[in-house]
Amino acid sequence: MTGPPAGWTATGVTIDSRKVAPGDLFVAIRGPNFDGHAFVGAALAAGAAAAMVDHVPDGLSADAPLLLVPADTLQSMAALGAAARARCGARFVGVTGSVGKTGTKETLRHVLSAQGPTYATEGSLNNHWGVPLSLARLPASSAYGVFELGMNHAGELGPLSRQVRPDVAIVTTVEAVHLEFFSGVEAIADAKAEIFEGLGPNGVAVLNRDNGQFARLAAAAASHGLSHIWGFGSDDRADAHLLDCSLHATCSAVTAVVRGERLQYCLSLPGRHWVMNSLAVLLAVKALGADVAAAARSLSSLQPVKGRGTRKRIQAPQGAFTLIDESYNASPAAMAATLEVLGKIDPGAGGRRIAVLGDMRELGDRADALHAALAEPLRAAQVDAVYACGPHMRALFDRLPETMRGAWTESSVDLAPIVTASVKGGDVVMVKGSLGSRTGLVVDALAALDRGRESEDKAASRTTNQPPAVAHSAHAPRG
Repeated sequence: MTGPPAGWTATGVTIDSRKVAPGDLFVAIRGPNFDGHAFVGAALAAGAAAAMVDHVPDGLSADAPLLLVPADTLQSMAALGAAARARCGARFVGVTGSVGKTGTKETLRHVLSAQGPTYATEGSLNNHWGVPLSLARLPASSAYGVFELGMNHAGELGPLSRQVRPDVAIVTTVEAVHLEFFSGVEAIADAKAEIFEGLGPNGVAVLNRDNGQFARLAAAAASHGLSHIWGFGSDDRADAHLLDCSLHATCSAVTAVVRGERLQYCLSLPGRHWVMNSLAVLLAVKALGADVAAAARSLSSLQPVKGRGTRKRIQAPQGAFTLIDESYNASPAAMAATLEVLGKIDPGAGGRRIAVLGDMRELGDRADALHAALAEPLRAAQVDAVYACGPHMRALFDRLPETMRGAWTESSVDLAPIVTASVKGGDVVMVKGSLGSRTGLVVDALAALDRGRESEDKAASRTTNQPPAVAHSAHAPRG
């Protein structure tokens, strides 16, 4: 490994030239669409301290600060991550599951940050690029580290877990996602069980006791030598046992017993799925040796992550309406949970409950049937109008009663203007779809109706001149 000029110091690590901060080490990763070596010049111009490369790109000055590595840059970034992990005395949690990974990770970040320096992966940096990058960024002073681990194929999760080496592993649930790549839910459970490969014999597995794959996961954990296998849920045998919950439109009141400690707490995010994830969080806090009661109190101030339940009141020319942004990801289980929350929200005077839905990806030959099955949770939530996009959503749209059909289009680009023209004062509009369905475009179009934001944007444009970004990003999140 050849080092850059003397005096060079990096204060951060990035693989995306659009997000370079002054002092970053830019790692030139080869992704499926881009080779980061083509963006080294842009990264250095943006303030990168140096660039990690496996060859010297053309067009650079002779004194360009380069960290030349003999092997693949991804392997070298993983070595940086391993060094960061080795120097840090933190307690670590790994989080996986078919749904709820990012929300559970962010909840752990929130409750643990009140008890000590806590580091957690940003966004959904959960794959074979994101995990080593996140480890490379790990501050040595951290008391707790929280890492999201994702997969959509067998064999992906084990290597990530062995890199993180968590003390606690959470599997939020196992559901029918990524069926395009698996023979069934049992195979998905086996792939999720790879997270146990990184745990030592004193590690704790935190599993969903109510999920049909609990016994299979518990057996897998035991086969990896784990003796601490804790469950959460409404099952009487659960270590974090839900006794009661009152679900409201904006929050939930929860009573639970966590390893013998009775707790009553307010969870600031609505929905039974958030209640269940909060039990997993409190059980992990217990396994880490942190204060469970204090963590439960912190749940009252939890805020949603962008694209995963954020709400905004839009002051549109046609009247004010509520926008719920669930556009980051979707699966049958997540759709059902989100629609249940929508059903508890009362529209304003003259308003409607509106669901804007994009295709759920990677469901294989069951895709149409699983989309069509959303008709029942839509009916149970008393949704007034459905606007949908994508070829699989056509199966749902055709199954809906005529009175519930808003519009269906091939793409979110076509759907966005139809939704913005249809929304009116008092409506509650929930937007959800897999990332690839790009339902975020509909969210952006609805948010652009906000007259208050329009005034702010005009003011900002008078004082800001933002140049276009030059990009390289190799990251794609996994489920």
